Amino acid sequence: MAMGAPPGAADGAPFNPAAFLETAAMGRVITKHRKGDVVFLQGDDADSVIYIKEGRIKVTVVSTQGKEAVVAMLGPDEFLGEGCLIGQPRRLATATAMTDCLAMRVDKAEIVRVLQDEPAFSQIFISHILTRNARVEEDLVDQLFNSTEKRLARVLLLLANFGKEGKPEPIVAKISQETLADMIGTTRSRVSHFMNKFRSLGFIEYNGHLEVHPSLLSVVLNDQPNTVEPRS
Repeated sequence: MAMGAPPGAADGAPFNPAAFLETAAMGRVITKHRKGDVVFLQGDDADSVIYIKEGRIKVTVVSTQGKEAVVAMLGPDEFLGEGCLIGQPRRLATATAMTDCLAMRVDKAEIVRVLQDEPAFSQIFISHILTRNARVEEDLVDQLFNSTEKRLARVLLLLANFGKEGKPEPIVAKISQETLADMIGTTRSRVSHFMNKFRSLGFIEYNGHLEVHPSLLSVVLNDQPNTVEPRS
């Protein structure tokens, strides 16, 4: 295959999106990041899209007053940095590796080309964008209408990939209670209170890592009005 040619193009075979995201070539490079490494900084040039192959990446935003908010935690088969495709000249957030990560960095020009030329890749990418958009809308509703307990339960289920193939997975990355508090808009003490409650009820386990059980879904699905725990 010629350097920079789409996978399958040299021999007339159909374009293979998986192969495209697995192989380095002109305009795309595989990068390794150790836990704690910065993938990109808020304010950096928005010149590429990142595809996560392995590991988990945290996306944070810092306000002009210095307050930091966690806006996303992304894992394998997810993209980040898509803002460059709508003309954003600078990164609006900081991406940090929560675990050792393997990623594919695709230059803006290259991903624009493949989105225009390869419908198979476009379908995958559009599906990702729509899924992320739905997640943002759900997060907004969650913040506006749900109690702290429900918000925490939902975040833990999402981090454990509940709703994807198979059963919830152990959460490998060490996620502090401060980070969880930032994600759901509350205090660390409230997170600690409900984490202890979930553990006592058998919804989660600590055994060197955090393990989330499907039974935690009962907290999210409970539609009874909460008269004891105010939204905080």
